[in-house]
Amino acid sequence: MTAEPGHGVPAGGSGKTRASDADRERAVDTLSAAFAEGRLTKEEHSMRVQRAYGSQTYAELADLPAGPPGPLPPPAATSAAVAVPRTSPLAVASLVCGLIPLLPATLAAIILGIGAHRQLRRTGERGGALATAGVVLGVLWLVVTVLFVFVF
Repeated sequence: MTAEPGHGVPAGGSGKTRASDADRERAVDTLSAAFAEGRLTKEEHSMRVQRAYGSQTYAELADLPAGPPGPLPPPAATSAAVAVPRTSPLAVASLVCGLIPLLPATLAAIILGIGAHRQLRRTGERGGALATAGVVLGVLWLVVTVLFVFVF
């Protein structure tokens, strides 16, 4: 394979020019990128890296895989790589307090639910339905408590 400028041979230079440590590192970086993109097998990558570190001239570094013709496509999204916003702890606490039919818990459910909704608008976390359910349950228990106290 003949070396071209930009592929291991400096512009206007020859393949007999001595390669520096920085040149070898650039070649290894290129090989590692090609391996990460799937253009080299693990064995081929190991062999070429070993050869790049042992090279003396640009001609010996010229055996690099050519780069892709255009921009690389975005990597496929995996379930582990997708960032999912966390659920607001205030929203969860609001729902839990809303499930408890005691006056202090119902008041806490309402206060925590309103605070959770404010926080959700500000931070973009998940849990809007939990906060709403906590507020609704809190109000429901509050109404039941008031009716029970004043009617019975």
